[in-house]
Amino acid sequence: MSGLTETTTTRAAHLGLLARAPGPRLAQLLPDLPPFDWLRLPELGAVMLRGRMGAGGAPFNLGEMTVTRCALRLADGRVGQAFVQGRDKDHATRAAVADALLQGAEAARIAAEVLAPLRAEEAARRRERAEKAAATRVDFFTLVRGED
Repeated sequence: MSGLTETTTTRAAHLGLLARAPGPRLAQLLPDLPPFDWLRLPELGAVMLRGRMGAGGAPFNLGEMTVTRCALRLADGRVGQAFVQGRDKDHATRAAVADALLQGAEAARIAAEVLAPLRAEEAARRRERAEKAAATRVDFFTLVRGED
């Protein structure tokens, strides 16, 4: 990611984690929202997903995915935005509020109370998925012929 600052890449990682988090879980971790004004009300749309065969083939249109996006401004002027998969306006709103809060004095608290649990839960989900996949793994081996 040449040309991007550490703050930009960190914010992108936070936005990705908030977008991948289950909406109800984010609502549990961030139940009370501070006052804010809408810059862009939550709206539904679609994005085109593109793929490549073997990571090197010609790109092709895989299909569309529904997304919800919004942008808001807290009372102190910080701006938060979010894009989340699906049609969950509350999830997008909470992710945008968390994005705005992570840009101020509450950043350490939000990172500890919201991002850390979400990161740990995501890691656990990935481990569980990897363990399930490993359980179905088949190890092929070659028998040596003519061994005395």
